[in-house]
Amino acid sequence: MDGVDKIIAQWNRERPDLDVEPMALIGRLGRLRELLSRRQEEVFARFGLNSSGFDVLATLRRSGPPHSLSPGELMEQMMISSGTMTNRIDQLAKAGLVERRQNPDDRRGMIVSLTDKGFALIDEAVTAHVENQHRLVSTLSEPERAMLDTLLKSYLGRLQRSSDQPD
Repeated sequence: MDGVDKIIAQWNRERPDLDVEPMALIGRLGRLRELLSRRQEEVFARFGLNSSGFDVLATLRRSGPPHSLSPGELMEQMMISSGTMTNRIDQLAKAGLVERRQNPDDRRGMIVSLTDKGFALIDEAVTAHVENQHRLVSTLSEPERAMLDTLLKSYLGRLQRSSDQPD
C-alpha cells in the first residue's frame, strides 16, 4: 500500500458515496510528476539552469542551424505566454546564453539565438539530462516502458482532443 492507497482508503471510509477511483490515477501521476521534476531540476542546477531556462535553450538547440527562433515561435513550441517568454529570454540574455537580434525577414521583429556559450552549455546539459532520464526509467523493463508510453500518449491525446471540443 502506498500513500495514494491510504488517501483513497480514507476517502472511501469518510465518503463512501463518492467514487474516488480516478483520484488514485491522478494522484499517482501528480506525485510522479513532482518526483521527476525534482530529479530533473537537480541536473539542471548543476549547469546553473532551471527547467524554464533549460526549455528555452533546448528548444533553440533542437531547432537546428542557425539555432534561432522568433519569440512567437518559442512561445508556440513551449506553450507559454508572452510575458513568461520575455522574462525567460531576459534572464538567459543576462547570463550570455542567448541574444536578441533583428529579424532579417521582418525588420519590426526580433529573433532569439543561442550564443556560443549557450550552445556549449545546452549541449552539455542535454547530455546529462538524457543520462538522467535513462536512470529515471531504468526501473521499468523495455516492455513496461513501451506500454506506459502507449497508454500515456493515448490518454494525453484524448484529453487534448476533448478540451478542444466546445462544451
